[in-house]
Amino acid sequence: MEVGSTVWTEAVGALPGTAVLQPPAPQSALERCAAVLGHPLPADLAALLRESNGIEDEYGDGLIWSAEQIASDNRTLRDDAALATLYMPFAPLLFFADAGNGDLFALLSRIDRLDVFVWNHENDSRTWVAPSLAKYVEWRLTGKIEL
Repeated sequence: MEVGSTVWTEAVGALPGTAVLQPPAPQSALERCAAVLGHPLPADLAALLRESNGIEDEYGDGLIWSAEQIASDNRTLRDDAALATLYMPFAPLLFFADAGNGDLFALLSRIDRLDVFVWNHENDSRTWVAPSLAKYVEWRLTGKIEL
């Protein structure tokens, strides 16, 4: 799936699998998210959220979180002193989705790189899973990314 001339909602709707799209995020929610994070959202993620403020799969898992959840969960992970003693720093990661099993999906927060990684909550590994947000969505809905 290539997103560019095709809008996100049309591209996601054309994929197999069940995706429940939410109403668009208001610009104010995107601005609050960026303010809480201390950096702007990556362009693709911001564009997606402008069309759908979160996407759930058929089981209600967060295929893409809302802007509010992105801000809240990232702030919690970055600021929790107890987590800082257990895991490598979370600041380089921008979590935007969950696998439904405790693992989280992330983009690199301040590096101009489109890749998506999964953070394993059991062993703190960070593993590449997709070359872009568009491929991540496609591969999650088609089962290429196994959870």
